[in-house]
Amino acid sequence: MGYILVTGGAGYIGSHVVKDLLKKGYEVVVLDNLEKGHKKAILSKYFENIDLKNKEKVKEVFNKYKIDAVMHFAALSTVGESMQNPGKYYENNILGGLNILESMKDFGVKYFIFSSTAAVYGEPKIIPIPEEHSKNPTNVYGSSKLMFEEMLDWYDKLFGIKYISLRYFNAAGADIEGELGEDHRPETHLIPIVLKTALKQREYVEIYGTDYPTPDGTCIRDYIHVSDLSKAHILALEALLNGRNSEVFNLGNSKGYSVKEVIRTAEKVVGEKIPIKEAPRRPGDPVVLVASSDKVKKELQWQPDFPDLETMILSAWNWMKNHPFGYSE
Repeated sequence: MGYILVTGGAGYIGSHVVKDLLKKGYEVVVLDNLEKGHKKAILSKYFENIDLKNKEKVKEVFNKYKIDAVMHFAALSTVGESMQNPGKYYENNILGGLNILESMKDFGVKYFIFSSTAAVYGEPKIIPIPEEHSKNPTNVYGSSKLMFEEMLDWYDKLFGIKYISLRYFNAAGADIEGELGEDHRPETHLIPIVLKTALKQREYVEIYGTDYPTPDGTCIRDYIHVSDLSKAHILALEALLNGRNSEVFNLGNSKGYSVKEVIRTAEKVVGEKIPIKEAPRRPGDPVVLVASSDKVKKELQWQPDFPDLETMILSAWNWMKNHPFGYSE
């Protein structure tokens, strides 16, 4: 068995997957430009600090290691920023991935796991969203991921590169052992923002839009523990290695929580009130995003170990209390 290449392996989800791959005895090469990732989150002894947009450098990595499969997490993923700077998102998320696919083609690497998103669906017509739902992204981030899924389909048809694309929404929580956690600069994810407010690092939590057609007027999202995501990525990898054909799966808890519910649950975990401030809606934010995970449960025998929102927030809180400034201490 050769190496598993994990792009974005210094990032939030990628680092958790690297840890779990190593636990299972895989040899892992982490590729990350450290623009968003953290050196301290890299657990593999094989690390290549390169930018995926540099085609020659990507090729050198494939030349240096015998790579059997790629797990691709390296992408920009902030919805608001994607609407302000679409070129940056298309260049990073499409070109970077294309350079990986081209190297895979040239070096005969046949297996690819893609970190996709429920944002490919846009405003859902059915809740929870099934995989065959129409794709109509409401933001550039979702559009860039959908375009890349279409590219994967062609690289399978033309070159036999088998892929599993995992569409998920809000990764949450932290490594239960407390070694890894969530540390974005700037932080845009709701749960860490709420917890940073509890740590008095922020004055308040901004709620974007309180007039949505939901029970409490705030957007509803599906949260999934990062360790459950990691488990699904490894099941997907093993399915491909065992001869599975290309496939797309949603990953979620099939249950949504509103922004206000997340804040209330966090208040319960930290034991105090968290100040909020209401703000206008953001462009490109769908009202409700909840993914159906029936297919992945049936076909890959995946089951979440931490489906409970309180558990997700508690694991994030435990990591954050020990790392109040993320990986930078």
